[in-house]
Amino acid sequence: MIKITVKVLPLLMMCASLQLRAQEGRVTGNFQGDFQYYISDTTINAVSPDERLLMNSYANFTYHKGNFSAGLRYEGYLNTLAGFPGEVCRNDGVGIPHRWARFSKNGLEITAGNFYEQFGNGLSLRTYEEKNLGIDNSLDGVRVKYNPVFGLNITGLVGKQRYYFDYGPGIVRGFDAEIGINDVIKPLMDKMLRIRLGGSFVSKYQDDNDPVYVLPENVATTAARLNVNYKLFNLETEYAYKINDPSQDNNYIYKPGQAFLATSTYSQSGLGILLSTKWVDNMSFRSDRNAVLTDLNINLLPEITKNHVYTLAAYYPYATQPAGEWGIQAEIFYKFKRKTTLGGTYGTQIALNYARVHNIDKTQVSDTIPLNAMGTDGYKTQFFSVGEELYFEDINVEVSKKWTKKFKSVLTYQHLTLDNNILLQSEYHGMIKAHIGIADLTYKLNSDYSISTELQGMFTDQDKGNWALGLIEINAPNVFFTIMDNWNYGNPEKDQRIHYFTLGMGYVKGGSRIQLSYGKQRQGVMCVGGVCRMVPASNGVMLSMSSTF
Repeated sequence: MIKITVKVLPLLMMCASLQLRAQEGRVTGNFQGDFQYYISDTTINAVSPDERLLMNSYANFTYHKGNFSAGLRYEGYLNTLAGFPGEVCRNDGVGIPHRWARFSKNGLEITAGNFYEQFGNGLSLRTYEEKNLGIDNSLDGVRVKYNPVFGLNITGLVGKQRYYFDYGPGIVRGFDAEIGINDVIKPLMDKMLRIRLGGSFVSKYQDDNDPVYVLPENVATTAARLNVNYKLFNLETEYAYKINDPSQDNNYIYKPGQAFLATSTYSQSGLGILLSTKWVDNMSFRSDRNAVLTDLNINLLPEITKNHVYTLAAYYPYATQPAGEWGIQAEIFYKFKRKTTLGGTYGTQIALNYARVHNIDKTQVSDTIPLNAMGTDGYKTQFFSVGEELYFEDINVEVSKKWTKKFKSVLTYQHLTLDNNILLQSEYHGMIKAHIGIADLTYKLNSDYSISTELQGMFTDQDKGNWALGLIEINAPNVFFTIMDNWNYGNPEKDQRIHYFTLGMGYVKGGSRIQLSYGKQRQGVMCVGGVCRMVPASNGVMLSMSSTF
């Protein structure tokens, strides 16, 4: 299935001419291809597709010449890897869904074609690409950025969102302005107190074709933000309000939405402190009111929990709840100095993190209308209300220490509690509590060779029970080898106490990388920034290639 339309042909002609004009400008780009050959495995309920071999790939090409730049991205899904959004029909095929041209001069920048944009923290607008989740909600249209005076930035845009190889039905319009008070008021330029103010307006238009309800065709979101910096302290806040927006996400209720985010940090040599809170009420915002999962989101509600990198620590990730949530996060980082009792010869780093998320308090609109009833105002709530229902709690501590010139360790302990009836990270119903311990050890043989070992354990009486993970990685000049076993030894069903083995090797040189692996992948959830996708169980051979130029 070749999906190249007439409107793309001028861009293909432009790119064909880039080679002839390369001596006048500069061409950069990158390529990545991910392939997997699937093998059916009844022990983990992995079913191979009819094609057996699937592929996700893309290649970016960008031309730079003075104040002008242009580019395109070729993408091929033959067919889409299992578990990615749009794997059934919508994303299969090849084409050029991303192409753009940009000109900038004297503080003015104009972009035509596809672009990514974020206003503030993203509560009103964030379009972005995340390959690991299969997300690309770029806008295709026109964007203008203008910097009339130093310290003042203005952005205006209009476009339609990418929907795999097509477009969503809605039109997105947005305006954002940000001003640095100290930059535009001369007497304040040298003050230690720095203040930035920002505001945005984003709206979508979608036809009302509903046979039952009268739905708003124009839905607007406004947001205001404040950033204050004083010496070693920084405070960043943002509030967003959205008018009524009945959609698939909220059961087509007419209640307005709102969100608030605040993050404060303090840092000095050897010490860092972070405190943040988030409150969300009915704040799903899509360019198609009938879209679900990760499709056609206009905004992003950032996660309020730590984004773990170790496999078992990330086994139960938190997914943001646009229908309503309140959360807090606190983190303290401290480095014990060298030549002290706790610091030792090379110093010791410790990071303590705590995150907690609850529902928000909701009450019925009236005694006769059920909570969240379709076609009504849904429910009532007070700003920054906190419900009694615990969604998620994460307490973790990480200690990093270099013991000798050749040996270092990272030790982690985590205690996790989550309501799986809400988060739906597996088929288990109810609360899940788990203890996770991790030892990440690295020994450097010499300047070129090192061995890394990970020992991980998760202990829980719920869901699939206890897990153990062992990993060894050998690093040499330009090459690496890995072997990993993720063992569900505590599964209540003895025949499901499965070893998920993975063997891999890779070669890296300059900007190019190739990795080949074979193994089993458990079914689970992958999350990045509070946005998640379900990963199906699989068994097979995986090849990944990437290069930049």
